[in-house]
Amino acid sequence: MQTNLNRREMLAAAGGLLAAGIAAPATATAGTNRTRTAAEPFGYCFNTSTIRGQKLGIVEQIDLTSQAGYDSIEPWLRDIDEYVKAGGSLSDLKKRIDDAGLTVESAIGFAQWIVDDDAARKEGLEVAKRDMDTLRQIGGIRIAAPPTGATKQTDLNLFNAAKRYRALLELGDQMDVIPQVEVWGFSSSLSRLGESMFVAIESGHPKACLLPDVYHIYKGGSDFAGLGLLSRSAIQVFHVNDYPANPPRETINDSHRVYPGDGVAPLTEIFRMIHQAGFRGTLSLELFNRDYWQQDPLEVAKTGLQKTKAAVLSAKLDQPVKAD
Repeated sequence: MQTNLNRREMLAAAGGLLAAGIAAPATATAGTNRTRTAAEPFGYCFNTSTIRGQKLGIVEQIDLTSQAGYDSIEPWLRDIDEYVKAGGSLSDLKKRIDDAGLTVESAIGFAQWIVDDDAARKEGLEVAKRDMDTLRQIGGIRIAAPPTGATKQTDLNLFNAAKRYRALLELGDQMDVIPQVEVWGFSSSLSRLGESMFVAIESGHPKACLLPDVYHIYKGGSDFAGLGLLSRSAIQVFHVNDYPANPPRETINDSHRVYPGDGVAPLTEIFRMIHQAGFRGTLSLELFNRDYWQQDPLEVAKTGLQKTKAAVLSAKLDQPVKAD
């Protein structure tokens, strides 16, 4: 990826600023019914992509997430939009979420906030505004901000991207929703942890934060050690999953994601690093495994939660991170 800043300079700047403690301040999150413990200090969330193939509506997704035992749900805006188009009420949906004992810690949208084309970016911000309005009406507090529209762009200027992220954050201030820069490992832009860190830092906004993903960090080629630089609440939601040793990084794709603990990702080190850096946010299970899509959705959700909890507990978060 070509930018006005070479990769070494960019990572040095990002690492230095984050190590100095320049990260987003803590933000309040809605309560959950589960009491967190020292062994399990994170929240557990269900990203509905994990059962996307079963083609359940948002109402069924909410009920299933609650039955499976999660604290929160991470829905896709497209599913909520379909519910509304079919005559559903957002106030009714919020009540259902509340009655289920869930919170909406994050949601998935695809507004083109980052693109170079002025007209497309303006329309992207309008999409983001609509998505944030929808999300806020159901009690949501954060939304993913991936590099939609720039995934094939190899010359994205990261300083410009940072200004555009600030504009998105300022829109979020108006809508009371926090957009999170999402790392997309398959993309030609913001595929690296350091690139996304740079955009967040250079936005200069106090609520700037990242939405990392175990699979995407691996796919993009970043070292997981960079997570240790993300102090305080620079991460508020973390997409958790695992990946197999084969296929290799070059050809692996979303469909190869597996349950935490069923692959080769260094989850113990990852959980210890983010814990020691101060992360006490939410782990959101996000999978796109087509084999899971052929199975009973409730069993998939339950299995995902069980394996995520097991991975957290096996990390023994009071233990130090192993030095290389």
